[in-house]
Amino acid sequence: MKDKLALTDSSATPANDVVKKALGDSYSAYEKFQDALGGFEIEQKWQWYSPHKAWYARGQFKWTTSRGTNKEKTIYWLHVFEGCFNVVVWFLEKNRMELLGLGVTDSTKKLIRDAKVWSCKMQTFSVDFDVHTAESLADIFTIIKCKQKLET
Repeated sequence: MKDKLALTDSSATPANDVVKKALGDSYSAYEKFQDALGGFEIEQKWQWYSPHKAWYARGQFKWTTSRGTNKEKTIYWLHVFEGCFNVVVWFLEKNRMELLGLGVTDSTKKLIRDAKVWSCKMQTFSVDFDVHTAESLADIFTIIKCKQKLET
């Protein structure tokens, strides 16, 4: 489980050595996650969030439509904790059944089923992955691919 939020120095944009120190043994999973982003055409950028007093990374998918319009969509949020990192992907409630039909593990299906709806107006929920090892990355990548294809 997550414990202590890392990357809390607002004056220093997270560099790999800082992330590596915070993650410890989980850093190899983080490297594999980062290495895969290019294949998904996702650009990750770090942002400082004052309410949480920590750095968070946002994964952006950018594409050009057939009419030449540049579009972008936030695919995930990444948080670094002492010893693990967390990947959060938000969906509209109307997409829950589609997610449950993906070829993911039973534990990920449970995360999807049990996810709380956060807003009455937009009816959104998040799928949160705590990553300690690379084993959970396959399901995260499946969820990311699905998010890229969905509207909004």
